[in-house]
Amino acid sequence: MTPQPPARTAETYQERLGLPWWAWPASLLTGAILATELTLGVPELPAWLPYTVLLPLALVLIFPLGRLRVAVRDGEFLVDDARLPVAVIAGVVALDADGKREALGVGAHPHAFVVQRPWIGTAVQVLLDDPADPTPYWVISSRRPVELATTLLEVSRRERAAQAT
Repeated sequence: MTPQPPARTAETYQERLGLPWWAWPASLLTGAILATELTLGVPELPAWLPYTVLLPLALVLIFPLGRLRVAVRDGEFLVDDARLPVAVIAGVVALDADGKREALGVGAHPHAFVVQRPWIGTAVQVLLDDPADPTPYWVISSRRPVELATTLLEVSRRERAAQAT
C-alpha cells in the first residue's frame, strides 16, 4: 500500500519554490569554467584544487534559492520568514506571466512586498487592508496561483467572519 499525501483542506496550502532542473547543470558549468580559468591563470596551483573547491561551492551557493516555502496555515500566510495574518487580506488576484510582469513593472508601488522567482512565470497579488501597515500588497511567485488565491480567499473570509462575530 502506497502512502497517501496529506489531504489539502481549505485552511492549508504549501508549496516549495524550487529551482528548475537546468539550474543545477548550469551552476556546475559555471563552476567548471571558473576553475579552468583559475587553473590557466595560476599555473603554480595544483590543477585539481580549483575544481575540488569551486564545483561543490557552485552547488552550495544555489542551494538556498530552491528552499523558499509558501504556505497558508494556522491563520497566517507564510512566505519564507514573512508572516501575514489572513484577517488583513482584502483580496487576492492570481497573476499569469503578463499580469506578473505588469504588477512588478513601472507602476509597482514602492512599498509592496515582493518575493518573486524569475524562473516561475505566475504569481499571486495579495491586497491588504491594514491601516497600521504601509504595505499595500504582496506579490508572491507561485506555480499554482489559482489554488493559492482560492485558499487565501477562503481562509481570509472565514477569519474576517469569525472576527466580526
